[in-house]
Amino acid sequence: MDKPSVPVLAFAMLLASATIAFAQDVRYNFDKQAAFTTFKTYKWVTLKASERPNELVDGQIRAAIYSELATKGLMRTDADSADLYIGYQTAVSTEKQYTSFDTGWGAGPGWYGGGWYGGGGMSTTTGSTSTIYIGQLALDMYHSPAKQLVWRGVASKTIDTKAKPEKQQKNLAKAMNKLLKNYPPPVKN
Repeated sequence: MDKPSVPVLAFAMLLASATIAFAQDVRYNFDKQAAFTTFKTYKWVTLKASERPNELVDGQIRAAIYSELATKGLMRTDADSADLYIGYQTAVSTEKQYTSFDTGWGAGPGWYGGGWYGGGGMSTTTGSTSTIYIGQLALDMYHSPAKQLVWRGVASKTIDTKAKPEKQQKNLAKAMNKLLKNYPPPVKN
């Protein structure tokens, strides 16, 4: 059995690293003075000047957030006296991705077109450009009496525009689980 050539191995490594690069990215920050253990209720608010997705996606996002907040012991209420006001905002950006592949094979003497004992060779390089959609969801929590931001988390991930609704909902649930993994923030003594 022939061993794979150096260009083929390099291409395989590139594919592996590209897969890792598209993983979900989650970041959060919080007010270290906030008493998170005392927060038991929240009121859903619509953040001003935030971009809103269509009604179907908005409902899916809210359902994923409500579900995850319930696992954290937070109860939703419509009362203005809630401990927290919680809202979200979304953004979608695009990036161009260029993928190229050099076969490393061609006419000429030697191993893979001129390798170990010299000689000229030709290789074939092909490439393509595609658009990648990257979605971001920011979840904000405000301490209601002061209307002061106490926690903010942001999840970002590439979006499969052709994914079925079930897959989209599953991705949202995963993102919210990962986003709220460290809520309430760990208390350090």
